[in-house]
Amino acid sequence: MEKPIIGKQSYKQLWFVVLISFVFCLVLLCLDYSALPGAKNGVSFLAHSFADALNTQKTNQLVPVDKTNETIAPPPNFTSKTNETIAPPPNFTSSYINEATQDIPALENNVTLSNAKRENKIQDVADQQSSDDRKGEDPCAGKYIYIHHLPSRFNTDVLKDCRTLVKWFDMCPSLMNSGLGPKVVRPQGVLSDRNWFETNQFLLEVIFHHRMKQYKCLTADSSLASAIFVPFYAGLDIGRYLWGFNTSVRDSSAYDLVNWLGKKAEWKRMWGRDHFFVAGRIAWDFRRQTEIQSDWGSRLMSLPESMNMTMLSIESSSWSNEFAIPYPTYFHPSSDSDITRWQRKMRSQKRRYLFSFAGAPRPGANDSIRGEIINQCLASEETCKLLNCQPGGNKCDSPVEVIKVFRDSTFCLQPPGDSYSRRSTFDSILAGCIPVFFHPYSAYAQYKWYFPKNYTKYSVYIPANEIKDGTVSIKEALSRFSKEQVLAMRKQAVKLIPKMIYADPRSRLERLEDAFDIAVKRVLERVEKVRKDTKEGKDPSVDFAVGNRWKLKLSGIVGDHPLDQFF
Repeated sequence: MEKPIIGKQSYKQLWFVVLISFVFCLVLLCLDYSALPGAKNGVSFLAHSFADALNTQKTNQLVPVDKTNETIAPPPNFTSKTNETIAPPPNFTSSYINEATQDIPALENNVTLSNAKRENKIQDVADQQSSDDRKGEDPCAGKYIYIHHLPSRFNTDVLKDCRTLVKWFDMCPSLMNSGLGPKVVRPQGVLSDRNWFETNQFLLEVIFHHRMKQYKCLTADSSLASAIFVPFYAGLDIGRYLWGFNTSVRDSSAYDLVNWLGKKAEWKRMWGRDHFFVAGRIAWDFRRQTEIQSDWGSRLMSLPESMNMTMLSIESSSWSNEFAIPYPTYFHPSSDSDITRWQRKMRSQKRRYLFSFAGAPRPGANDSIRGEIINQCLASEETCKLLNCQPGGNKCDSPVEVIKVFRDSTFCLQPPGDSYSRRSTFDSILAGCIPVFFHPYSAYAQYKWYFPKNYTKYSVYIPANEIKDGTVSIKEALSRFSKEQVLAMRKQAVKLIPKMIYADPRSRLERLEDAFDIAVKRVLERVEKVRKDTKEGKDPSVDFAVGNRWKLKLSGIVGDHPLDQFF
């Protein structure tokens, strides 16, 4: 009997059908259809897909098909558990079925593994988003400042009668250019062609206020503020009444200001310990202790409310809530490159004189050493340059004349004048001239936010009593420094220039910090410390405003002379 002949093609068809059936049975058993919307429809879809696969196989026997272009579409509205529509993989063809059958033992775990991978991926995305959120935190967090909207009588109205701001001269021109004063139009090869102004030393309040208006982290919501700025023109206000007015007139604005502040919700939040203001005169002008009419100044800084604020001025007293910030100089750059160009110029400047002095004698002050300094300078002939600032001349009010003397000098003498500090200190550093101090209160106990603690790095200290009794020759003392020591001190002085200046309020520095930036940063740190102490249950008033703190202000200052005698 003849055996039926079964062709190879028939065997292949039979095994293909069995294999396909087995695969789809596994899929039907393993998948969790209950989680799918319209689960019954999903089962129906798989059944139809199985039938379509058989029909496709039959068709393929007759018509060759390019399997690389045949795509399998997902079922209508087929969604994952997260409601995210699942798109078909790129180039997902019928050959994908054949590839899946190559590892049948692993097929059973594919669903579980894919779910786990998806959950891990979701967690990874969440972690990445959390990291991105941290990176994208508010750059102003902890830096927001709110400016009190004071009645105009405390600031802008003060400027209206500008001829009365200082008894001895007209201040009106000095108010130009946001308080920078008139531009220097003839630099005469001494100054750079721009960024130089005839700035008055008493205009710090106006300059600082304009800078604050451009501060990048201002807020109109005081509840978000880390610190509160009080734009009171204290120095310009009292400057009108220092001569010939009784104490009630001198104190009027101060009392009105603290009364106004005390009624504000912002004040009651920390009772003023997050408030700060700037005074463009020395602290002595605001520290009158009595009601004697002949006593100097106002009581602004002595009032109880003021003692709860941080007070910035061009020269501080010994109180711990007072901090000295630089006098305004003539240089107000509008970019970082303006500063670096000037620094390069001063670093390479050749110096004709060993030392110089710009100032006038104080014959009425018994403890003044200015007379001795002037005499020593005149006796030193070509090694010292004297810029005489006695009344009648105007050279000491000229940026060109002042900077010309300082840029040509290696050392610049900075003795006390009417007070411990001088604007000339900052003009000399601006010109790359090494300052020579005769009293630690002239700089070391004043500008702790700005100068290195080791004063020998940038300055020279000669005790005033050694000049007074004639035991020290300034020329000889300065001549002892080696060339290498001089270059190192000058390098440090030039490095300090950005910290000594106030940038033009109409622009903004990008990388460098000027005197304004440093002052604001330190105020914020001080207020943050008060908040931290309060949270820890400490009394925020401890050490906030304590008198007779010269020793504390000089703590950490090191050099070549002991300073204990001044405590």
